[in-house]
Amino acid sequence: MRVVIAEDAAMMREGLVRLLTDRGFEVCAAVADADALRSAVAADVPNVAIVDIRMPPTHTDEGLRAAIDIRRDHPDVGVLVFSQYVETRYATRLLADRPAGVGYLLKDRVADVADFVDALTRVASGGTALDPEVVGHLMRAGQDTTGVASLTPREREVLSLMAEGRSNAGIAAALVITSGVVEKHVANIFAKLGLPSSDSDNRRVLAVLRHVSGG
Repeated sequence: MRVVIAEDAAMMREGLVRLLTDRGFEVCAAVADADALRSAVAADVPNVAIVDIRMPPTHTDEGLRAAIDIRRDHPDVGVLVFSQYVETRYATRLLADRPAGVGYLLKDRVADVADFVDALTRVASGGTALDPEVVGHLMRAGQDTTGVASLTPREREVLSLMAEGRSNAGIAAALVITSGVVEKHVANIFAKLGLPSSDSDNRRVLAVLRHVSGG
């Protein structure tokens, strides 16, 4: 799997390079600013890019804006935002365009290397991986007036875990319920959000999009 890393802190950048190469990933480029990230993705077309938010020159939101550009210009490249901060405005745009192949993890909440590698692999394969705290920020920032507002508290829990990228089995384990009960909740969520079965659309991704955009 081919990876591009954009991280302005040299020690963090080199640490990610070592961590991933030791686990069989091919790191095509490791850069320190958003413009270099755009150039590296255009040149190498990796499976996934790991992107910090705050990079030179202003150290505000350069990374997220570059991530949005990458998703527009290179739709097959997954993007995993890896930051200390939650930036809701651009994060919502990043997910709203096409949430498949997008992740957002917080550096100080990733305690297990295996979990990070799993999230990266999932994003590269077209899945989603969202930290629960990121989901909470996005929910509070949204205008939840339709659709999601009709869900029961348990259905909201299930949808939040779906937004984190968990499978039905993973949701069942987290909530200590059976997979059959999870399947019923998921079916109810699809029905209440008006997401009929379709060969062309991934209903889990569409439900997550409704979730993070507030209905």
